[in-house]
Amino acid sequence: MATMLRRPARSTAALAAAAAVAALAATAAQAQVDPNRMVDTFERVGGKFEGFRRSGAKGVCAVGEFVGSADGRALSSASAFSGQPHPVVVRFSVGGGNPKAPDNARSQRNLALQFDLPGGERWQMGNISAPVFGAATPEQFLGRLESQQPDPETKRPNPDKVKAFADANPEVLLQGKWFASQPVPASYAKVNYWGVHGFGFVDAAGRKTMGKWLFEPVGGTQGLSDDEAKAKGTDFLFDDLRQRVAAGGVAFDFNLQVAQPGDRIDSAVTPLPDDRRKVTLGRLTIKSVAADATGPCLAITYNPMILPRGVEPSADPMLAARAAPYAVSLGRRLGEGPKQ
Repeated sequence: MATMLRRPARSTAALAAAAAVAALAATAAQAQVDPNRMVDTFERVGGKFEGFRRSGAKGVCAVGEFVGSADGRALSSASAFSGQPHPVVVRFSVGGGNPKAPDNARSQRNLALQFDLPGGERWQMGNISAPVFGAATPEQFLGRLESQQPDPETKRPNPDKVKAFADANPEVLLQGKWFASQPVPASYAKVNYWGVHGFGFVDAAGRKTMGKWLFEPVGGTQGLSDDEAKAKGTDFLFDDLRQRVAAGGVAFDFNLQVAQPGDRIDSAVTPLPDDRRKVTLGRLTIKSVAADATGPCLAITYNPMILPRGVEPSADPMLAARAAPYAVSLGRRLGEGPKQ
C-alpha cells in the first residue's frame, strides 16, 4: 500500500481512500464471510474491470444539499435534521460490475449518498431501486453468486446449479421479479430508491423509532415503454441527469416508513407493508453533476454502517456484512487506478 500511495496520480483520492480502508480493516477481519472471497466471486461472475467498482460500476458523481424537516428532528437528534442545509456527495449508478451496462434495461439503479455534517461527522448510505435486497444473509448472497459462476468449459453459468440454489433459497429471486415487473426508469431522477435495511432513529430523550427509508422523486416516478427504452439506447442516463439538474428539477423526499410491533425490521428481503405510516425527514436537492468520469465520489465507499449520532443500525446481517467487501474492493481499485 505504501508503494501505491507514492504514485503521484493518486495523491488526494488515494490518501482519503487508504484511510477508509484502514478504518474498515477490523470489520473485514471479523466478517462472517471472507470479503476477499466475496469480491473474487463478484469478479468471476460479472467480469473484472480494473479501477471500477465491483458493484455499480457504471456511475456518475453529483453534488447535492439536504435540509431536514421538523418531523425528522422530532424522531432523531442527528444533526442532519437540524433544518440547516448540509452538503451531500452523491453517486448515481446502474447495478452490476460492468461499466458498459445498458441504461435501457430493466435493472437496478443506485443512489449512494454521503452527508457531510458538522464537526466532521458523516453519514453514508447506499439506496437501490427495489424494496428488497438480493439475499437475506451474506452467506446466502455469496452462495447465489457462486451458483452463477461461469462453467470453465461452456464459459456460461450452469443452469442446473443456478436453479438448484434458487429453489433452495427462494428469497434470492425476489429482487429480480421486482425489476421484471417494473418499466425501465426514464431517468435517475424519476425512480424510487429504497434503503432496504432497518434503522433506529433516536431522539434527544433516547426514544427509538424503527423503520425503513426510501427516497422518492419530487414530482413522481416515470417509466419508459419498451419502444421508448429501445429508442433511448444504452447510454442516456448521465446526459439526462445533467440536463434535468441544469434546469433545476431534481429533488427527492427522504421518507421513513415507521415499523409497527411485529414488523420484520432485520431482513433486507422483507419490506414493510405499504400501509405503514410515512414520515418525511427532509429533502435532498441535486445541485450539479460531474461533467466527466471524475468527481468527489471517486474514492468514497458509501458504507451504510457509517452513521451519525441519533441513527442506529438494526440487526440485519446483510447491513453489517457490506462494509468489509467495500473495503477490499476499494483497496483493489486504488492499486489499479480508481475510475468512476
